[in-house]
Amino acid sequence: MKFFKSILLSIREGIVANPEIRKIVQRYPGFFAFLKRRLDRSKFSGLPLTFLLIIFLYVFYLFVGTIQDVVTAGPPVAADIRIANLLYAFRDLELIRVFLWITLFAKWQTITIFILITAVLLWLWKKRMYIAPFFVTLGGSYLFYALIKIITHRLRPDIAYYLEKGYAFPSGHSTTAVAFYGFIAYILIRQCKSWKTKIGILLAGLIIIFGVGFSRIYLGVHYLSDVWGGYLFGALWLIIGISITEWRKEQKQEEPVTAHKTAKLFSVLLPITGLIFYLGFALQYNPPPNKNISKPIVVVTSNIQNIFKDENLPRFTETLTGENQEPISLVLVTKDDQRFIRDMERAGWTLADRPDAGSILKLAKAALLNRNYPAAPMTPSFWNAKTHDFGFEKATQAQSVRERHHARFWKTNIEMPDGRRVYVGTVSLDTGIRWFVTHKIAPDIDTERELLFSDLEKAGLVGVSQKIQSVPPVLGENFTGDQFFTDGKLYIIFLK
Repeated sequence: MKFFKSILLSIREGIVANPEIRKIVQRYPGFFAFLKRRLDRSKFSGLPLTFLLIIFLYVFYLFVGTIQDVVTAGPPVAADIRIANLLYAFRDLELIRVFLWITLFAKWQTITIFILITAVLLWLWKKRMYIAPFFVTLGGSYLFYALIKIITHRLRPDIAYYLEKGYAFPSGHSTTAVAFYGFIAYILIRQCKSWKTKIGILLAGLIIIFGVGFSRIYLGVHYLSDVWGGYLFGALWLIIGISITEWRKEQKQEEPVTAHKTAKLFSVLLPITGLIFYLGFALQYNPPPNKNISKPIVVVTSNIQNIFKDENLPRFTETLTGENQEPISLVLVTKDDQRFIRDMERAGWTLADRPDAGSILKLAKAALLNRNYPAAPMTPSFWNAKTHDFGFEKATQAQSVRERHHARFWKTNIEMPDGRRVYVGTVSLDTGIRWFVTHKIAPDIDTERELLFSDLEKAGLVGVSQKIQSVPPVLGENFTGDQFFTDGKLYIIFLK
Protein backbone atom coordinates (compact mmCIF):
# COMPACT_ATOMS: atom_id res chain seq x y z
CA MET A 1 0.00 0.00 0.00
CA LYS A 2 2.88 2.37 0.79
CA PHE A 3 4.42 1.60 -2.59
CA PHE A 4 1.20 2.33 -4.49
CA LYS A 5 0.61 5.46 -2.42
CA SER A 6 4.07 6.75 -3.35
CA ILE A 7 3.38 6.03 -7.03
CA LEU A 8 0.10 7.95 -6.90
CA LEU A 9 1.75 10.90 -5.15
CA SER A 10 4.46 10.96 -7.79
CA ILE A 11 1.83 10.99 -10.56
CA ARG A 12 -0.02 13.79 -8.78
CA GLU A 13 3.14 15.88 -8.43
CA GLY A 14 3.98 15.28 -12.08
CA ILE A 15 0.53 16.46 -13.19
CA VAL A 16 0.59 19.56 -10.96
CA ALA A 17 4.10 20.53 -12.16
CA ASN A 18 3.24 20.06 -15.84
CA PRO A 19 3.45 23.49 -17.59
CA GLU A 20 0.43 22.76 -19.85
CA ILE A 21 -1.68 21.87 -16.83
CA ARG A 22 -0.60 25.12 -15.12
CA LYS A 23 -1.70 27.10 -18.16
CA ILE A 24 -5.16 25.48 -18.05
CA VAL A 25 -5.43 26.23 -14.31
CA GLN A 26 -4.52 29.90 -14.92
CA ARG A 27 -7.04 30.12 -17.75
CA TYR A 28 -9.95 28.74 -15.66
CA PRO A 29 -9.24 29.85 -12.06
CA GLY A 30 -12.91 29.75 -10.98
CA PHE A 31 -13.44 26.15 -11.99
CA PHE A 32 -10.25 24.89 -10.36
CA ALA A 33 -10.97 26.87 -7.20
CA PHE A 34 -14.38 25.14 -7.05
CA LEU A 35 -12.70 21.77 -7.69
CA LYS A 36 -10.19 22.43 -4.92
CA ARG A 37 -13.00 23.20 -2.45
CA ARG A 38 -14.80 19.99 -3.45
CA LEU A 39 -11.66 17.94 -2.72
CA ASP A 40 -10.75 19.66 0.55
CA ARG A 41 -10.43 16.90 3.16
CA SER A 42 -10.30 19.29 6.11
CA LYS A 43 -13.95 20.38 5.79
CA PHE A 44 -17.17 18.40 5.57
CA SER A 45 -18.31 20.66 2.72
CA GLY A 46 -15.26 19.50 0.77
CA LEU A 47 -14.33 15.90 -0.04
CA PRO A 48 -16.69 14.19 2.48
CA LEU A 49 -19.78 15.94 1.10
CA THR A 50 -18.63 15.37 -2.49
CA PHE A 51 -18.16 11.67 -1.78
CA LEU A 52 -21.56 11.34 -0.05
CA LEU A 53 -23.28 13.24 -2.88
CA ILE A 54 -21.77 10.96 -5.54
CA ILE A 55 -22.87 7.86 -3.60
CA PHE A 56 -26.35 9.33 -3.08
CA LEU A 57 -26.81 10.07 -6.79
CA TYR A 58 -25.59 6.61 -7.77
CA VAL A 59 -27.88 4.84 -5.28
CA PHE A 60 -30.78 7.05 -6.37
CA TYR A 61 -30.08 6.08 -9.99
CA LEU A 62 -30.15 2.38 -9.06
CA PHE A 63 -33.37 2.84 -7.08
CA VAL A 64 -35.16 4.61 -9.94
CA GLY A 65 -34.00 1.86 -12.30
CA THR A 66 -35.37 -0.78 -9.95
CA ILE A 67 -38.74 0.97 -9.79
CA GLN A 68 -38.80 1.12 -13.59
CA ASP A 69 -38.07 -2.62 -13.82
CA VAL A 70 -40.83 -3.43 -11.33
CA VAL A 71 -43.43 -1.21 -13.01
CA THR A 72 -42.58 -2.34 -16.56
CA ALA A 73 -41.99 -6.03 -15.64
CA GLY A 74 -38.34 -5.92 -16.73
CA PRO A 75 -35.82 -8.82 -16.51
CA PRO A 76 -35.45 -8.57 -12.69
CA VAL A 77 -39.16 -9.37 -12.35
CA ALA A 78 -38.66 -12.59 -14.34
CA ALA A 79 -35.82 -13.50 -11.95
CA ASP A 80 -38.04 -12.62 -8.97
CA ILE A 81 -40.61 -15.28 -9.82
CA ARG A 82 -38.03 -17.98 -10.42
CA ILE A 83 -36.10 -17.25 -7.22
CA ALA A 84 -39.35 -17.28 -5.25
CA ASN A 85 -40.29 -20.65 -6.76
CA LEU A 86 -36.79 -21.99 -6.10
CA LEU A 87 -36.89 -21.11 -2.39
CA TYR A 88 -40.47 -22.35 -2.13
CA ALA A 89 -39.38 -25.74 -3.50
CA PHE A 90 -36.77 -26.07 -0.75
CA ARG A 91 -38.76 -24.54 2.09
CA ASP A 92 -38.02 -26.31 5.38
CA LEU A 93 -40.01 -26.00 8.63
CA GLU A 94 -36.89 -25.72 10.79
CA LEU A 95 -35.38 -23.02 8.59
CA ILE A 96 -38.72 -21.22 8.53
CA ARG A 97 -38.55 -20.90 12.32
CA VAL A 98 -34.97 -19.61 12.12
CA PHE A 99 -35.85 -16.98 9.53
CA LEU A 100 -38.95 -15.94 11.45
CA TRP A 101 -36.63 -15.03 14.33
CA ILE A 102 -34.28 -13.17 11.99
CA THR A 103 -37.06 -11.22 10.29
CA LEU A 104 -38.17 -9.93 13.71
CA PHE A 105 -35.01 -7.82 13.89
CA ALA A 106 -36.86 -5.37 11.65
CA LYS A 107 -40.45 -6.01 12.75
CA TRP A 108 -42.08 -2.76 13.85
CA GLN A 109 -42.72 -3.97 17.41
CA THR A 110 -39.09 -4.87 18.08
CA ILE A 111 -37.59 -2.02 16.06
CA THR A 112 -39.68 0.50 18.01
CA ILE A 113 -38.22 -0.74 21.31
CA PHE A 114 -34.70 -0.73 19.83
CA ILE A 115 -35.18 2.86 18.58
CA LEU A 116 -36.32 4.11 22.00
CA ILE A 117 -33.44 2.34 23.74
CA THR A 118 -30.93 3.83 21.28
CA ALA A 119 -32.34 7.35 21.71
CA VAL A 120 -32.19 7.11 25.53
CA LEU A 121 -28.60 5.83 25.44
CA LEU A 122 -27.54 8.63 23.09
CA TRP A 123 -29.13 11.12 25.48
CA LEU A 124 -27.47 9.66 28.55
CA TRP A 125 -24.06 9.52 26.90
CA LYS A 126 -24.50 13.11 25.67
CA LYS A 127 -24.26 12.13 22.03
CA ARG A 128 -27.35 14.21 21.37
CA MET A 129 -26.29 15.56 18.00
CA TYR A 130 -26.95 12.04 16.65
CA ILE A 131 -30.55 11.91 17.88
CA ALA A 132 -32.20 14.29 15.39
CA PRO A 133 -30.47 12.79 12.29
CA PHE A 134 -31.28 9.33 13.68
CA PHE A 135 -35.01 10.09 13.74
CA VAL A 136 -34.82 11.90 10.37
CA THR A 137 -33.29 8.76 8.82
CA LEU A 138 -35.89 6.42 10.29
CA GLY A 139 -38.89 8.73 9.95
CA GLY A 140 -38.09 9.73 6.38
CA SER A 141 -37.48 6.17 5.25
CA TYR A 142 -40.75 4.98 6.84
CA LEU A 143 -42.97 7.74 5.46
CA PHE A 144 -41.62 7.62 1.93
CA TYR A 145 -41.39 3.83 1.55
CA ALA A 146 -45.05 3.67 2.60
CA LEU A 147 -45.85 6.22 -0.11
CA ILE A 148 -43.88 4.29 -2.74
CA LYS A 149 -45.74 1.10 -1.81
CA ILE A 150 -49.02 2.82 -2.63
CA ILE A 151 -47.66 4.22 -5.90
CA THR A 152 -46.15 0.98 -7.21
CA HIS A 153 -49.12 -1.10 -5.99
CA ARG A 154 -47.17 -4.35 -6.30
CA LEU A 155 -48.80 -7.48 -4.92
CA ARG A 156 -46.89 -9.88 -2.70
CA PRO A 157 -45.92 -13.38 -3.87
CA ASP A 158 -48.80 -15.83 -3.76
CA ILE A 159 -46.54 -18.52 -2.26
CA ALA A 160 -45.81 -16.59 0.96
CA TYR A 161 -45.46 -18.77 4.05
CA TYR A 162 -47.75 -16.39 5.91
CA LEU A 163 -49.86 -13.43 4.86
CA GLU A 164 -48.54 -9.88 5.27
CA LYS A 165 -50.62 -6.74 4.94
CA GLY A 166 -49.79 -4.00 2.46
CA TYR A 167 -48.02 -3.97 -0.87
CA ALA A 168 -44.65 -5.49 -1.62
CA PHE A 169 -42.32 -2.87 -3.12
CA PRO A 170 -40.09 -1.79 -1.51
CA SER A 171 -39.60 -4.13 1.45
CA GLY A 172 -40.26 -2.19 4.64
CA HIS A 173 -38.18 -4.61 6.72
CA SER A 174 -35.18 -4.20 4.40
CA THR A 175 -35.54 -0.41 4.33
CA THR A 176 -35.75 -0.25 8.11
CA ALA A 177 -32.82 -2.65 8.56
CA VAL A 178 -30.51 -0.46 6.46
CA ALA A 179 -31.73 2.78 8.06
CA PHE A 180 -31.61 1.56 11.68
CA TYR A 181 -28.70 -0.89 11.82
CA GLY A 182 -26.76 1.16 9.29
CA PHE A 183 -27.05 4.28 11.47
CA ILE A 184 -26.14 2.34 14.63
CA ALA A 185 -23.06 0.98 12.84
CA TYR A 186 -22.17 4.51 11.70
CA ILE A 187 -22.38 5.86 15.27
CA LEU A 188 -20.23 3.05 16.68
CA ILE A 189 -17.67 3.34 13.87
CA ARG A 190 -17.35 7.11 14.50
CA GLN A 191 -16.74 6.48 18.21
CA CYS A 192 -14.08 3.77 17.67
CA LYS A 193 -10.44 4.45 16.88
CA SER A 194 -9.31 0.92 16.02
CA TRP A 195 -9.71 -0.02 12.34
CA LYS A 196 -10.06 -3.64 13.35
CA THR A 197 -13.06 -2.73 15.52
CA LYS A 198 -14.53 -0.51 12.81
CA ILE A 199 -14.41 -3.34 10.27
CA GLY A 200 -15.93 -5.76 12.79
CA ILE A 201 -18.83 -3.36 13.43
CA LEU A 202 -19.36 -2.85 9.68
CA LEU A 203 -19.46 -6.61 9.04
CA ALA A 204 -21.86 -7.20 11.94
CA GLY A 205 -24.21 -4.55 10.55
CA LEU A 206 -24.05 -6.01 7.05
CA ILE A 207 -24.75 -9.52 8.35
CA ILE A 208 -27.89 -8.35 10.19
CA ILE A 209 -29.09 -6.35 7.17
CA PHE A 210 -28.46 -9.24 4.77
CA GLY A 211 -30.10 -11.71 7.16
CA VAL A 212 -33.27 -9.61 7.42
CA GLY A 213 -33.49 -9.20 3.64
CA PHE A 214 -32.93 -12.88 2.88
CA SER A 215 -35.48 -13.89 5.53
CA ARG A 216 -38.13 -11.88 3.66
CA ILE A 217 -37.35 -13.72 0.41
CA TYR A 218 -37.12 -17.15 2.04
CA LEU A 219 -40.44 -16.72 3.82
CA GLY A 220 -41.95 -15.72 0.48
CA VAL A 221 -43.42 -12.41 1.67
CA HIS A 222 -41.22 -10.40 -0.72
CA TYR A 223 -39.53 -10.78 -4.07
CA LEU A 224 -35.80 -10.22 -4.47
CA SER A 225 -36.33 -6.85 -6.16
CA ASP A 226 -38.52 -5.75 -3.22
CA VAL A 227 -35.62 -6.39 -0.85
CA TRP A 228 -33.09 -4.82 -3.21
CA GLY A 229 -35.31 -1.75 -3.56
CA GLY A 230 -35.64 -1.59 0.24
CA TYR A 231 -31.87 -1.73 0.63
CA LEU A 232 -31.39 1.10 -1.86
CA PHE A 233 -34.12 3.28 -0.36
CA GLY A 234 -32.85 2.73 3.17
CA ALA A 235 -29.33 3.61 1.96
CA LEU A 236 -30.61 6.91 0.53
CA TRP A 237 -31.99 7.97 3.89
CA LEU A 238 -28.94 6.65 5.70
CA ILE A 239 -26.75 8.90 3.55
CA ILE A 240 -29.04 11.84 4.34
CA GLY A 241 -28.81 11.11 8.08
CA ILE A 242 -25.02 10.74 7.99
CA SER A 243 -24.69 13.99 6.01
CA ILE A 244 -26.81 15.92 8.53
CA THR A 245 -24.78 14.49 11.42
CA GLU A 246 -21.42 15.31 9.87
CA TRP A 247 -22.57 18.84 9.04
CA ARG A 248 -23.75 19.40 12.62
CA LYS A 249 -20.52 18.01 14.04
CA GLU A 250 -18.53 20.48 11.95
CA GLN A 251 -20.65 23.34 13.27
CA LYS A 252 -20.27 22.25 16.88
CA GLN A 253 -17.48 20.02 18.12
CA GLU A 254 -18.39 17.23 20.51
CA GLU A 255 -17.10 17.55 24.05
CA PRO A 256 -15.39 14.65 25.80
CA VAL A 257 -17.92 12.72 27.88
CA THR A 258 -17.22 11.39 31.33
CA ALA A 259 -19.35 8.35 31.96
CA HIS A 260 -21.55 8.66 35.03
CA LYS A 261 -22.65 5.67 37.05
CA THR A 262 -26.24 6.19 35.85
CA ALA A 263 -25.19 6.15 32.19
CA LYS A 264 -23.10 3.01 32.73
CA LEU A 265 -25.93 1.29 34.57
CA PHE A 266 -28.50 2.07 31.89
CA SER A 267 -26.00 1.10 29.18
CA VAL A 268 -26.23 -2.41 30.58
CA LEU A 269 -29.86 -2.55 31.65
CA LEU A 270 -31.47 -1.08 28.51
CA PRO A 271 -29.84 -3.48 26.00
CA ILE A 272 -30.71 -6.41 28.28
CA THR A 273 -34.29 -5.14 28.41
CA GLY A 274 -34.38 -4.94 24.61
CA LEU A 275 -32.97 -8.45 24.31
CA ILE A 276 -35.54 -9.83 26.78
CA PHE A 277 -38.36 -8.14 24.85
CA TYR A 278 -37.04 -9.54 21.56
CA LEU A 279 -36.76 -13.08 22.94
CA GLY A 280 -40.21 -12.93 24.51
CA PHE A 281 -41.77 -11.57 21.34
CA ALA A 282 -39.97 -14.12 19.14
CA LEU A 283 -41.03 -17.06 21.34
CA GLN A 284 -44.70 -16.19 21.02
CA TYR A 285 -44.55 -14.97 17.39
CA ASN A 286 -46.15 -17.68 15.27
CA PRO A 287 -48.09 -16.25 12.32
CA PRO A 288 -50.66 -18.67 10.87
CA PRO A 289 -49.40 -20.35 7.66
CA ASN A 290 -50.91 -19.20 4.41
CA LYS A 291 -53.55 -21.73 3.38
CA ASN A 292 -54.45 -19.88 0.20
CA ILE A 293 -51.39 -20.84 -1.87
CA SER A 294 -52.86 -21.26 -5.32
CA LYS A 295 -52.55 -24.60 -7.06
CA PRO A 296 -52.47 -24.88 -10.85
CA ILE A 297 -55.79 -25.64 -12.48
CA VAL A 298 -55.81 -29.15 -13.93
CA VAL A 299 -56.42 -29.23 -17.68
CA VAL A 300 -57.79 -32.44 -19.18
CA THR A 301 -56.77 -33.23 -22.75
CA SER A 302 -56.15 -36.21 -25.01
CA ASN A 303 -54.14 -34.27 -27.60
CA ILE A 304 -50.64 -34.51 -26.12
CA GLN A 305 -48.94 -33.48 -29.38
CA ASN A 306 -50.32 -29.95 -29.06
CA ILE A 307 -50.08 -29.31 -25.30
CA PHE A 308 -47.37 -26.68 -25.77
CA LYS A 309 -49.46 -24.85 -28.34
CA ASP A 310 -52.93 -25.34 -26.89
CA GLU A 311 -51.98 -24.67 -23.25
CA ASN A 312 -49.42 -21.97 -24.05
CA LEU A 313 -46.65 -23.90 -22.30
CA PRO A 314 -42.99 -23.00 -23.02
CA ARG A 315 -41.07 -25.41 -25.22
CA PHE A 316 -37.71 -24.47 -23.65
CA THR A 317 -36.19 -24.55 -20.21
CA GLU A 318 -35.22 -21.11 -18.92
CA THR A 319 -32.41 -19.21 -17.26
CA LEU A 320 -32.98 -17.27 -14.07
CA THR A 321 -34.03 -14.23 -16.11
CA GLY A 322 -36.37 -16.20 -18.39
CA GLU A 323 -34.15 -16.64 -21.46
CA ASN A 324 -34.42 -19.90 -23.43
CA GLN A 325 -32.07 -22.80 -22.75
CA GLU A 326 -32.38 -26.42 -23.88
CA PRO A 327 -35.71 -27.39 -25.46
CA ILE A 328 -37.99 -29.92 -23.77
CA SER A 329 -37.02 -33.29 -25.26
CA LEU A 330 -39.30 -35.75 -23.42
CA VAL A 331 -42.98 -35.90 -22.51
CA LEU A 332 -43.89 -38.85 -20.29
CA VAL A 333 -47.44 -39.89 -19.43
CA THR A 334 -48.00 -42.13 -16.40
CA LYS A 335 -50.37 -42.73 -13.52
CA ASP A 336 -48.90 -40.54 -10.74
CA ASP A 337 -45.70 -39.40 -9.05
CA GLN A 338 -45.05 -42.69 -7.26
CA ARG A 339 -45.45 -44.72 -10.46
CA PHE A 340 -43.26 -42.21 -12.34
CA ILE A 341 -40.42 -42.52 -9.79
CA ARG A 342 -40.72 -46.31 -9.68
CA ASP A 343 -40.59 -46.63 -13.48
CA MET A 344 -37.54 -44.36 -13.78
CA GLU A 345 -35.74 -46.40 -11.14
CA ARG A 346 -36.67 -49.64 -12.95
CA ALA A 347 -35.07 -48.13 -16.07
CA GLY A 348 -31.80 -47.68 -14.11
CA TRP A 349 -32.11 -44.03 -13.10
CA THR A 350 -31.74 -42.98 -9.44
CA LEU A 351 -33.90 -40.29 -7.84
CA ALA A 352 -31.63 -37.41 -6.77
CA ASP A 353 -31.51 -36.32 -3.15
CA ARG A 354 -33.10 -33.05 -2.19
CA PRO A 355 -30.49 -30.26 -1.88
CA ASP A 356 -29.90 -29.49 1.79
CA ALA A 357 -26.87 -28.88 4.02
CA GLY A 358 -26.13 -32.59 4.44
CA SER A 359 -26.47 -33.63 0.80
CA ILE A 360 -24.52 -30.61 -0.48
CA LEU A 361 -21.62 -31.31 1.90
CA LYS A 362 -21.68 -34.96 0.83
CA LEU A 363 -21.64 -33.84 -2.82
CA ALA A 364 -18.70 -31.50 -2.20
CA LYS A 365 -16.74 -34.29 -0.51
CA ALA A 366 -17.47 -36.74 -3.34
CA ALA A 367 -16.48 -34.14 -5.96
CA LEU A 368 -13.25 -33.28 -4.15
CA LEU A 369 -12.25 -36.94 -3.79
CA ASN A 370 -13.62 -37.86 -7.24
CA ARG A 371 -15.96 -40.48 -5.79
CA ASN A 372 -19.40 -41.67 -6.80
CA TYR A 373 -22.60 -40.41 -5.18
CA PRO A 374 -25.49 -42.13 -7.00
CA ALA A 375 -28.20 -39.83 -5.59
CA ALA A 376 -26.26 -36.55 -5.56
CA PRO A 377 -28.41 -33.38 -5.52
CA MET A 378 -28.77 -31.55 -8.83
CA THR A 379 -28.49 -27.91 -9.83
CA PRO A 380 -32.03 -26.51 -10.17
CA SER A 381 -33.31 -25.83 -13.66
CA PHE A 382 -36.35 -23.74 -14.60
CA TRP A 383 -39.28 -24.39 -16.89
CA ASN A 384 -42.44 -22.31 -16.91
CA ALA A 385 -40.77 -20.26 -14.11
CA LYS A 386 -40.66 -23.32 -11.81
CA THR A 387 -37.78 -25.47 -10.65
CA HIS A 388 -37.80 -29.11 -11.69
CA ASP A 389 -39.92 -31.40 -9.52
CA PHE A 390 -37.88 -34.57 -10.06
CA GLY A 391 -34.21 -35.16 -10.75
CA PHE A 392 -32.86 -38.53 -11.88
CA GLU A 393 -29.29 -39.57 -12.57
CA LYS A 394 -27.37 -42.50 -13.94
CA ALA A 395 -23.71 -43.23 -13.38
CA THR A 396 -21.26 -43.48 -16.27
CA GLN A 397 -18.32 -45.86 -16.53
CA ALA A 398 -16.24 -43.27 -14.64
CA GLN A 399 -18.30 -43.99 -11.50
CA SER A 400 -17.71 -40.41 -10.34
CA VAL A 401 -19.97 -37.65 -9.13
CA ARG A 402 -18.19 -35.37 -11.59
CA GLU A 403 -19.57 -37.28 -14.59
CA ARG A 404 -23.23 -38.34 -14.66
CA HIS A 405 -26.27 -38.65 -16.88
CA HIS A 406 -28.89 -36.17 -15.66
CA ALA A 407 -32.64 -36.03 -16.29
CA ARG A 408 -34.84 -33.25 -14.95
CA PHE A 409 -38.64 -33.45 -15.05
CA TRP A 410 -41.47 -31.07 -14.28
CA LYS A 411 -44.99 -32.11 -13.32
CA THR A 412 -47.46 -30.24 -15.51
CA ASN A 413 -51.09 -29.38 -14.86
CA ILE A 414 -52.08 -31.52 -17.85
CA GLU A 415 -54.09 -34.66 -17.23
CA MET A 416 -55.39 -37.36 -19.58
CA PRO A 417 -59.10 -38.27 -19.58
CA ASP A 418 -58.26 -41.49 -17.69
CA GLY A 419 -56.44 -39.55 -14.93
CA ARG A 420 -52.86 -40.12 -16.03
CA ARG A 421 -50.50 -37.15 -15.49
CA VAL A 422 -48.11 -35.51 -17.95
CA TYR A 423 -44.44 -34.80 -17.15
CA VAL A 424 -41.96 -32.90 -19.33
CA GLY A 425 -38.19 -33.13 -19.11
CA THR A 426 -34.70 -32.66 -20.46
CA VAL A 427 -31.62 -34.89 -20.34
CA SER A 428 -27.91 -34.04 -20.37
CA LEU A 429 -24.49 -35.56 -19.70
CA ASP A 430 -22.38 -33.85 -17.06
CA THR A 431 -18.69 -34.05 -17.93
CA GLY A 432 -17.17 -32.08 -15.07
CA ILE A 433 -17.81 -29.71 -12.17
CA ARG A 434 -17.54 -25.94 -12.53
CA TRP A 435 -16.90 -23.70 -9.49
CA PHE A 436 -17.85 -26.64 -7.21
CA VAL A 437 -21.46 -25.51 -7.72
CA THR A 438 -22.72 -26.74 -11.07
CA HIS A 439 -21.72 -29.14 -13.84
CA LYS A 440 -20.41 -28.67 -17.34
CA ILE A 441 -22.57 -30.50 -19.87
CA ALA A 442 -21.66 -32.30 -23.08
CA PRO A 443 -22.99 -30.40 -26.12
CA ASP A 444 -24.76 -33.40 -27.73
CA ILE A 445 -27.98 -33.52 -25.71
CA ASP A 446 -29.81 -35.62 -28.33
CA THR A 447 -27.66 -38.63 -27.47
CA GLU A 448 -28.84 -38.36 -23.87
CA ARG A 449 -32.46 -38.18 -25.00
CA GLU A 450 -31.98 -41.39 -26.96
CA LEU A 451 -30.25 -43.04 -23.98
CA LEU A 452 -33.19 -42.45 -21.66
CA PHE A 453 -35.68 -43.64 -24.27
CA SER A 454 -33.59 -46.77 -24.81
CA ASP A 455 -33.44 -47.46 -21.05
CA LEU A 456 -37.22 -47.19 -20.78
CA GLU A 457 -37.64 -49.54 -23.74
CA LYS A 458 -35.18 -52.11 -22.32
CA ALA A 459 -37.10 -52.09 -19.03
CA GLY A 460 -40.31 -52.85 -20.94
CA LEU A 461 -41.98 -49.64 -19.77
CA VAL A 462 -42.80 -47.99 -23.10
CA GLY A 463 -46.38 -48.52 -24.18
CA VAL A 464 -47.02 -46.14 -27.06
CA SER A 465 -44.45 -43.59 -28.23
CA GLN A 466 -43.85 -41.17 -31.04
CA LYS A 467 -41.11 -38.75 -32.01
CA ILE A 468 -42.15 -35.35 -33.33
CA GLN A 469 -40.46 -32.14 -34.39
CA SER A 470 -41.09 -29.80 -31.46
CA VAL A 471 -38.78 -26.87 -32.35
CA PRO A 472 -36.36 -26.14 -35.21
CA PRO A 473 -32.79 -27.42 -34.75
CA VAL A 474 -31.07 -25.38 -32.05
CA LEU A 475 -27.47 -24.38 -31.41
CA GLY A 476 -27.39 -22.55 -28.08
CA GLU A 477 -25.93 -22.33 -24.60
CA ASN A 478 -27.20 -22.68 -21.05
CA PHE A 479 -26.95 -20.22 -18.15
CA THR A 480 -23.34 -21.20 -17.38
CA GLY A 481 -22.24 -20.73 -20.99
CA ASP A 482 -22.07 -24.42 -21.96
CA GLN A 483 -22.90 -24.83 -25.63
CA PHE A 484 -25.33 -27.50 -26.85
CA PHE A 485 -26.93 -28.60 -30.09
CA THR A 486 -30.13 -30.56 -30.83
CA ASP A 487 -32.31 -31.52 -33.76
CA GLY A 488 -35.28 -30.14 -31.83
CA LYS A 489 -37.21 -33.42 -31.74
CA LEU A 490 -39.35 -34.58 -28.85
CA TYR A 491 -40.37 -38.02 -27.56
CA ILE A 492 -43.95 -38.46 -26.37
CA ILE A 493 -44.01 -41.65 -24.29
CA PHE A 494 -47.01 -43.34 -22.70
CA LEU A 495 -45.58 -45.56 -19.96
CA LYS A 496 -47.26 -48.91 -19.36
